[in-house]
Amino acid sequence: MSRTVVRESVKRLQEKGLVEVGQGRGTQVLAQSSWRMLDAQVLSALVDDDSTTGVLTELSAVRASLEALMAGAVARLRTDAQLVALREELERMATTTADEEAFYAADVSFHFSLMEASGNRLAHNIARALYSRALESPRFRGHDPEDAMQRTLDELWAVYEAVAAGDATAAEAAMRRHIDVGWERRRF
Repeated sequence: MSRTVVRESVKRLQEKGLVEVGQGRGTQVLAQSSWRMLDAQVLSALVDDDSTTGVLTELSAVRASLEALMAGAVARLRTDAQLVALREELERMATTTADEEAFYAADVSFHFSLMEASGNRLAHNIARALYSRALESPRFRGHDPEDAMQRTLDELWAVYEAVAAGDATAAEAAMRRHIDVGWERRRF
């Protein structure tokens, strides 16, 4: 392997906050607190190498906080058109309970629509990146109980109803509960 390849590889690791190169000290691996966890490759490596689902649990906790914040914002600021779109997402989800893949695609679509409606670009971007990466992990999908789709629908209707009522506190609580309970239901 050429020195150029090694140098470029170390440079990439340094950009991700994984290593520090010191003149005369060599290259040292940094503590995880220095890692750029939202970098797609770092996040993927953490999730893929997580034998305890601890990273997925942390990811779900951060996602719950961000999506709860966004649900509250939607309850305060939503337009009639956004409310109609969210309702249509839920109605579409209700028609797909016989097809698990279609149901979960509709579930993801509801979450992404709510994120978009929040108007919080940073929270939307971070939550979407975390959720999208989690969805790629078979361990995130876990094992759903038989009534999981109905429970998911009920939880999301509670979010919708709070948003429709303009109750930011209830919308935040319902979304946090949905994500926290959903993760506990699926994890193994």
